[in-house]
Amino acid sequence: MRKIGILALAGVLTVLLAGCGGGDNRDTVVIQSLSDQPVDGDIGFTAPATFLISQADATRNVFYGVDSGGTEFRAFLDFPLDGSNGGGVVPLNAVIVSADIEVFVNNLSLSSSTPTLLDLVPFPVTGLTSADFDSAPLLTRSSFDILQSDINNFVRIDVTSLMAEAQRLGLTNLQLRFLLDFVPGAAGLVELDDGAAGRAPLLTVEYRR
Repeated sequence: MRKIGILALAGVLTVLLAGCGGGDNRDTVVIQSLSDQPVDGDIGFTAPATFLISQADATRNVFYGVDSGGTEFRAFLDFPLDGSNGGGVVPLNAVIVSADIEVFVNNLSLSSSTPTLLDLVPFPVTGLTSADFDSAPLLTRSSFDILQSDINNFVRIDVTSLMAEAQRLGLTNLQLRFLLDFVPGAAGLVELDDGAAGRAPLLTVEYRR
């Protein structure tokens, strides 16, 4: 359901679907919001205590996983929910029906598949810090795999549970952290595109008013 062309022209796609029949006739609204590139970024950690922080407005990508030298990367994406980036607005009293993000996989190296965790986690919009690498998540969705076949393709990831929790907590941004799920045999380094709007991370939320 990527509607990036409409977003580029109008800033937001909003669809009102009037309820028909049944007991709940409230409108369903669908909004979309690109991630906030100046806030997005990644953090690399090399034991015992070296951190390397990159912001996506400079690199135009984000990484997560473990590279060939043993540095672990975690990627951070920020999706404003208040329209401050020109995207759609999710009112604080909205009931979340569904939510997903679409990311474009530039590359996957060092593995044929990378088991991935996705955290709902707050981090500063003024810039990542080393403390954000391992800060306690508010909620984590179930693990999923990024595959070699995903390279140069969009991947849609269900984030309904994370969006619903952000809404319950009254958050004005959906802030997500990608990291390697360290199950036995886990490996790989994933590069996600965070450049031009046509391939930038995109959040889609359906809610009832």
